[in-house]
This record gives sequence, structure tokens and C-alpha cells, in this order.
Amino acid sequence: MKRAYIETYGCQMNISDSELMAGILAEQGFVATDKPDDADVILVNTCAIRDHAEQRVIGRVGQLQEFRRQGAVIGVTGCMAQRMGDSLLGRAGGVDLVMGPDAYRQLPDKLTEVAGKRTRPALPLAFGQHAPQQPRGLTVLGFDPHENYEGVAAKRISRVSAWVPIQRGCNYRCTYCIVPYVRGDEKNRDPQAILDEVRALAADGVPEVTLLGQTVNSWEHGGWSFPRLLREVARVDGIRRVRFTSPHPNGFTRELVEVMATEPAVCKQLHLPVQSGHNRTLKRMLRRYTVEEYLEKIEWVREAMPGIALSTDVIVAFPGETDEEYQATLELMRAVRYDDAFLYKYSERDGTPATRLPRDQFVPDEVGKARLERLIETHRAIQAELYHAEVGRVEEVLVEKEGRRGGLQGRTESNKVVTFDGPVELIGYFAEVKLVSTSGATFVGELAHAMAAA
Repeated sequence: MKRAYIETYGCQMNISDSELMAGILAEQGFVATDKPDDADVILVNTCAIRDHAEQRVIGRVGQLQEFRRQGAVIGVTGCMAQRMGDSLLGRAGGVDLVMGPDAYRQLPDKLTEVAGKRTRPALPLAFGQHAPQQPRGLTVLGFDPHENYEGVAAKRISRVSAWVPIQRGCNYRCTYCIVPYVRGDEKNRDPQAILDEVRALAADGVPEVTLLGQTVNSWEHGGWSFPRLLREVARVDGIRRVRFTSPHPNGFTRELVEVMATEPAVCKQLHLPVQSGHNRTLKRMLRRYTVEEYLEKIEWVREAMPGIALSTDVIVAFPGETDEEYQATLELMRAVRYDDAFLYKYSERDGTPATRLPRDQFVPDEVGKARLERLIETHRAIQAELYHAEVGRVEEVLVEKEGRRGGLQGRTESNKVVTFDGPVELIGYFAEVKLVSTSGATFVGELAHAMAAA
């Protein structure tokens, strides 16, 4: 039996796609392995959001060449594969298969085709002939406007918490973002198919699901809205926690807030990307909302759920960002006081509209780095204050796995990581845990009470 190893880079959608690929391969008799040196097929599932992520992948493909020389097939899949295409085949020593996000149903056939090329015996050479070049790899790209991978049984990484993709692609065209060009236009799954998947997960004992989409709250299908879907998912028997990521502020409504506030299974935690704290920058990013509108939605949420945990995404040094505009972002961070934040310096992506802005508007790299460092310092100080204020509380923790340094690791309803000592039999169960200390980003706890099975 063939063995397959999948290494994932990037966002939650990439993790979900890796589960899809693992499921597709399993149906064809492939056995999953967690070590590349055991694998006949090595797939690197990639991200294209930032240049740094792509350079990491190139470096990793180079490291994996030792296994390719021993006969393993190496494939690069995902967003970076879609963006770079044929140019990846010769990078870092060689790649056998390059495949975009809409082509995974073809994965087993294409791997067989590649393996055939790799193992085809060479013909005897006549006098004066030269040995042929190594067979060129395959590239499988393009978009399928109907591909939502319905009917594919994903091979889940976790038996405790599951990603449930409800949407692929994106109809927004934020000027900095490569996603619409590597994942295509928005495609929304049928609500009954989504609910069937959630019911199956609940029947398998999975207590937590996260609804996943590029702009998840723009999902709609056959008269269904996202708030209606969220409510129905939250009412599936056996599901104790429901999350969703990532919503776009432009479509974040009072109806959605009402569902979050009134459905007990919906976690009181929200990731709402802001990207910038200044209207001029937001307009140039084509974000389609103002700072004032964003802050109004934050007010809705906190009025309905005073203890909600908030997180966000921010990009600094977007082309044309002035010191004043950057200061406005710092002020927004201080005003909202996010529990968590993902903070980045603008990364130029070929093919996105922002690359066509005048070059003299691009922020010097050293200025961008300094802005990012200060933003990180500001956020970490706020985060530390919020986390230290929670020390002493007893929280319900869903125990997910063993901790890297021993003990157990789980998450609170507010999506905060807690490590604590306890028996491995608690994995997959809920436990009441007292938060006894914090690093400012995670907690150490003490088991107070083991609760009923998930």
C-alpha cells in the first residue's frame, strides 16, 4: 500500500484542504504517515498570502529532495501552487506535481501518472545519443465554479474539534489580497449538506465545529442566510461548541449578533479583521467599511455579550500609509483592546491591485518593520493585562491533546489555550480548570473538575 505524507502551511482553509486530500487518497488505498521518510508521496500544501510563507515552502522542498532521490514523489498543492504554476517544477531541486485548490479530486490519477513517468525504464542509447532529461512534472491548475468537494469524506486530524468548510473562494477584491486569484470566486455549499456533515461529526463524538469560509458571513444559499445556518448548526444534538471564521465586517449584522448571543452552543468569541485604523487606508485597501462602522459593530457585540473575546487581523505599512494613519491604527488597538491579534507588515503579491500603486508610495522596509514591532508591543501589553485579569477564574476547557511539555492542552470557550496536569483519558472531554498563571498569551491551569463526556 502506498504511504502519503502531507505537510500544511497557512490558514485554517489549508488545514481543511489537507484533510480533504487525505480523505481522497485514503479512498484510493493510500495510508497516511506522519513522517516524510516513510512516504511514497510527499505533498506540501501551501499558502500564498505573504512572500515569507512562500520562501519557507521553497526551502522545505529543498530539504525534502533527499526523499525524492530515494523514489518519493513530491507535490506542491494549494494557493502557492495556483499562483506560481509551472515555475515551481524546477525549484529547489525539482517538484513532480503542482496542483491548485480546485483539482484535488484528480490527485490519485495524477500521482499515478507522475509515478509512471518517474519509473519508466530508459531505452538503450545509440552511439552519439545523449541521455534524455528527467521527465517533466505535471501542473494541474484552473478553477471549477462548482467544486465544493461534496461527497468527499475528509480524514480529520482531530477527533475533538472539526473544521467544516461552508464556502470556497472570495468575491471581495481587497487590493492587498491574493486569495481571489488563487482560490477563485465565492462558492457556497448547500445548507443540508453542511448540516449532514455536522450531524455525522456529532454522531462520531466530535463536540466542537468551526464553520469555515474566506468571508464566512457572506455565505448564502437558496434563501438561507449565514445567521440561519449558524443557528441550525448550533442546535445539532451533540454539538457543544460552534465557532466561525473569518467574517467580513461589511456583512456583519445585528441578526448575526443576536444568534451569537442567544444560542448557547455558539462560542462567545469573535475574530473580526479590521486591517487598519484609518479610513483613507481602508479605502485604498478596498475594505468597504469605515472605522466608525467597524467600531459600531464592536459596540453591538459587546452590548449583547459583555464578556466576549475579540481578535483581529492588522496590516501595517500598506502603500501610502502615513505616520498619522499608522498612529490611528495604534489608537484603535488601544480602544478595542483585543484578546488576540494577527499582525503583519504589508507583503507585495504579484497580480494584486496594490502592486499597481505608484512606487513612491511604498513604505520603506525599515519603516514598516519598526511600525510592526511597535504594534506588536502595544498589542502584547494589552493582551497581558487582559489575560492576567482572568487568572483565578474557573473555565470550561475542551481537552484537545497532550501538551508539548507534558500534561494536557485545551481551549476555553473564548479560544484561549490552557495547559494543565491530568490523565490522558480526559482528551475529548470537557473539564473545569482553574487558571493559575499566564504567560500573557496562554494559561497554566489546575484541574478543578472533570465533566461529562463530550
